[in-house]
Amino acid sequence: MAYRGRRAGGHSRRGGDEALAQTLARVLLFPALLIYLELVLHICKKTNLAYAPIYLVFSLAAGLFISVLALPWRRLANSITAKVLAVFLCVLFGAEYVAKTILQSYYGPSALETAANNKLSNYSDVIISTVIRSLPVLLLMLLPAILLCIFGDRLLGFERLDVRFAGLVLGACVVFHILGLGTTHLPWKGDLTPAMLYKTDTNIDDQVEQLGLFTMLRLDAKHMIFPPKNDMDADFSGIGGLNPGGGSDSSGSGEPGGSTSEPVPGPVVDTSPNVMDVDLAALAASTGNKDIKWLAEYFNSVSPTKKNEYTGMFQDYNVIELVLEGFSGYAIDPELTPTLYKLTHEGFVFNNYYTALHYTSTSNGECQTLLGLYPKNGNPITMKRTGQVTFKENGQTTGFNAYFTLPQQLKRAGYNVLGYHANGDMYGRMASHTNLGYDWHQFGDGFEGLDVSDSGKLLWPQKDTVMINASIDDYINSDTPFHVYYLTISGHMPYSDNRVVAPYREIVRALPYSETTQNYMATCIEVDRALELLLQKLEAAGKLDKTLIVATGDHIPYFDVASLEELAGQRFGSSKDMEGLRENNINFDVYKNSLILWSASMTEPVIVDKPCCQVDILPTVSNLLGLEYDSRMLAGSDILSDSEGLVIFTSTCWMTDRGFYNRYTKEFTPAEGVTMTAEEQENYVSAMKKLVSYKLGSTELIVENNFYGAAFGG
Repeated sequence: MAYRGRRAGGHSRRGGDEALAQTLARVLLFPALLIYLELVLHICKKTNLAYAPIYLVFSLAAGLFISVLALPWRRLANSITAKVLAVFLCVLFGAEYVAKTILQSYYGPSALETAANNKLSNYSDVIISTVIRSLPVLLLMLLPAILLCIFGDRLLGFERLDVRFAGLVLGACVVFHILGLGTTHLPWKGDLTPAMLYKTDTNIDDQVEQLGLFTMLRLDAKHMIFPPKNDMDADFSGIGGLNPGGGSDSSGSGEPGGSTSEPVPGPVVDTSPNVMDVDLAALAASTGNKDIKWLAEYFNSVSPTKKNEYTGMFQDYNVIELVLEGFSGYAIDPELTPTLYKLTHEGFVFNNYYTALHYTSTSNGECQTLLGLYPKNGNPITMKRTGQVTFKENGQTTGFNAYFTLPQQLKRAGYNVLGYHANGDMYGRMASHTNLGYDWHQFGDGFEGLDVSDSGKLLWPQKDTVMINASIDDYINSDTPFHVYYLTISGHMPYSDNRVVAPYREIVRALPYSETTQNYMATCIEVDRALELLLQKLEAAGKLDKTLIVATGDHIPYFDVASLEELAGQRFGSSKDMEGLRENNINFDVYKNSLILWSASMTEPVIVDKPCCQVDILPTVSNLLGLEYDSRMLAGSDILSDSEGLVIFTSTCWMTDRGFYNRYTKEFTPAEGVTMTAEEQENYVSAMKKLVSYKLGSTELIVENNFYGAAFGG
């Protein structure tokens, strides 16, 4: 009996040990799962693992909270809950991995509506190929859920635990969360620190890298309910003397082309500032809105750009503006794309023009081009938001006042204003572009004559030549001056042997490139033929000499950097780095592009060497048309003025006439021929970093507070 008693006692102890082990395993199940998923994601995405302590501690806190959900119920309920949550988390991380690979961005809760409305079936080839290519990573992410579903009941038991014990686990969750907050305030180096990122809803990639994917998702959900407040300082000292706006020139010349020759005497040129009659100081003093006050004081501190010899050069001209999907100037060839070659070499020639990638690529490529503002690096998507946000004024509901956009300016001048896109309603363009002032036409909303299947479904991808043909009769014979905007589609990835490639297959197969690059070239030839058709139609109607053509890419074909390397004959970095927007590993020349500003009335080209980008298009064209605008209130600057050039990249690296600042190394490299003392360089970089933060941070405040409406009424 004694022996059996000892055996029973041994069984009891072993049973107790097993129960304790199962309890600890169940408590630590989700902390361990989140840590595992975060590490797999960060290692596979090649992020900086120095921040691992932060997201590992946050994973412990979040995991403990999730574990509580599968502790206090009956055995079956605990088992089902744990398995469902594990599958959900593994699938979530896998889906975010694929989204980042294809769309360059992680998608938080605030972006779900956009993701749901986007026609992902158009990109099925890319999605399928990416999933197949990512199978090893996806299987790694799914492995814990698979093992839990197969072996979980046997190993964990899932017996019901006292609810008071669940309360203790919640207490541990709070302790680890506080510890996680503490780790963000350690003396981390860099321009964007974990403590800064924890308080913002921008810079999602940096949030994932430093805080972890799950923390980014949690913060995104939180900020949907409690939006972060503007925490930019209001010390605007130092930025007023910077260019854009100061008139001094650091590149060796004040001329757009960088010429060092003596000026030729000629007519007196009006060099008064491009400003409007608005009292920003009075607006700042009278408003009760802190954000409007901040914006008014900021804009009042900015030195305006000046009018110049090109002001009004194309006054009263028709204006046709095109944003070319996935376009890179490296594809321009005098034989293959003669129209593109003509327009980029016989008009204004911009030798240092960049189309840097920003959040949501095409939509916010449009944001830069159409609004003259940098997009918010996060949700809500800036361009889409301009069509959603509403305001109550004097008892009436109004939308965002996009006062300086070309459709608004030219509509006030009596122009007929139209816009076209040969696709359905992506990124809410029907609302946003109508709000901008366009009579907007897209498939399913008044755009007829496109290629459709027998069942009436729009064929993908649509040909740009078809889009021009289907729309040009709407305005070409009008006696009213017109402004037309085209968002093209033929250059959209993937660059497979599709219906756009087919007409040019024999031409491109003779090229010494890979098949993907050949197919990409075919899409650029289609763009070229669409522009050729447009010019022919304008000339036949007698409108060519009185029309200004403006064209830019929305973004480079970032999914196929190898193709750009083939075309350019130089190395830029890997497509994976571009897809992940890891700008610390790329050659920024990958963003170099071609900007078309051309009219048949020009007798000779104008060479421009200063760094410039998409946000500069709106103020430059406004000046060329002789329109009244306020240069202080846009992020871009008139490229043809004597202001200093500026290009801001999504990582907050930046380039000016004076040099390049690398946010990752915190090093400033002066441009060739530029000399600065150590003190001058330190002061310049400090002031420029402040100005860059203002330019990036002001856009959301402008849109969400209808600043232009406050400044100009309506």
